[in-house]
Amino acid sequence: MQTIAITPPAFYPGEAQAIAGILLNRGFWRVHIRKPDAAESAIRALIEEIPAELRPRLSIHNALHLAEQYGLGGVHLNRHTPLPPQGWHGLISRSIHSIAEIDTLSNEDYAFISPVFPSISKPGYNPTFTIGQLSETIRRNQVNRTRIFALGGVTPARLPRLESAGFAGAAMLSEAWRPQIPADNFKLQFITHPTGNLSVVDGARKALEGGCRWIQLRWKDASTGQLIDAGREIAAMCRRHNATFIIDDHVSLVHHLRADGVHLGQNDMTVSHARAILGPMKIIGATANTLPQMVQAKKQGADYIGLGPFRFTQTKKNLSPVLGLEGYRTLLSSFHTDTPVVAIGGITDPDIPPLMSTGISGIALSSTILSDYDPAARTAAILSIINN
Repeated sequence: MQTIAITPPAFYPGEAQAIAGILLNRGFWRVHIRKPDAAESAIRALIEEIPAELRPRLSIHNALHLAEQYGLGGVHLNRHTPLPPQGWHGLISRSIHSIAEIDTLSNEDYAFISPVFPSISKPGYNPTFTIGQLSETIRRNQVNRTRIFALGGVTPARLPRLESAGFAGAAMLSEAWRPQIPADNFKLQFITHPTGNLSVVDGARKALEGGCRWIQLRWKDASTGQLIDAGREIAAMCRRHNATFIIDDHVSLVHHLRADGVHLGQNDMTVSHARAILGPMKIIGATANTLPQMVQAKKQGADYIGLGPFRFTQTKKNLSPVLGLEGYRTLLSSFHTDTPVVAIGGITDPDIPPLMSTGISGIALSSTILSDYDPAARTAAILSIINN
C-alpha cells in the first residue's frame, strides 16, 4: 500500500533535506506540505529548497496557487480551501472525518479519513467509527474512483491491518518523521569522560575501534569551544564508522556539529522544547529514574530512555536513587511501550546478561571501558557478551 508523510505544522532546520530524504530513502509515495499558520513567503522558501525533480511528489494544503507555480503534483482540499485552483490538472485530495462523507467524494483522486486510530499528535482525538465499519463502506464504494487513505494514529506496524481492510494507503504525521534508531547501534552506547590517560576524543576512538556504534559526547566541565572542537572530531569518526553520534545536554550544538541527536537529563531542557528546536528527525533521549519520569519522557516525544542508575557511579554528580536489577524489572514490566530503554550507571560485565533479561534494549557504559588498559578490546568483549 502507498504511504504519505504530512509535514509538522512548524518549520525546522533542514526540513527540505528531510523531505527529500523521506521520498528517496524511506519509501513514501508523497509528502504533503501542511503549514496552516505559515506565511506564504516561508512556504515558498521551503519549496525552493526541495529539488525540482521531487516536487511532482509534493502536495500542498494552503496557498494552493503555489502548486502550479512550482510544479507541485497535488493540492489538498479542506473546509478552508474547498476548491482547487482554476484550471488545475494535477492530483486532488481531501480530508474527511465521517463514513457518510465517503459517499460525497467525486472529483478527488484520494481522501484522508481520520482519525482511524487514536491520534498520536493530538491526544484525546479518537475515532467515532471502527475499522470494520470503514472496511465495509470502502468495499461497497469501490465503483467510486476516489481512493481512501487512513490517517490518525497510523504506525508502520498497523499498515498490514489497514491494507487488509481495503485502504488504498495511509498517511502519517509524527510517525513518518520519527528518527530511525539502528538496533545494532543502540545495544552498546559509549559515553565519553576525560581520564588521566585518554581525552574524550581518544576514548571515543577506542570505543569505535572496538566495535561500538553509538557515541554520546558528555563532558560536563568543558567550555563550548572545547565541546565544538571535540565534537567535530568525534562526528567525523562516527560518520566513518557509520555510528550514531549523540550530544549530551547541548541542544544548540546538534545541528552545528551535524549530530544525530541529543540526550537530556532531568535538569536539562525538556524533551518537548528540544523537539521544537531540532525538528522531528533528530534523536532525543531522556534520562529517567522513576516510572512517572519514563511516561513523561515518552509523552513529550523522547525516542529512547536512559534508565538508571543501575548502581553507584563516580562519573556522574547528583546521582538519583540506585535501581538495581529488581528496580529495572519492576519499571520495565509497568512501562507498556515500544520506546527502547538503555540501562546506565555503574554497569560491569557480569551485570549485562541479567540486565538484558529485564527487557532493556541496550547498555550504556563509560568507566567500565575507559578503566581497562585496552579499551578497544574491552569494548569488543562487552559486545560479545551482549550479542550472546
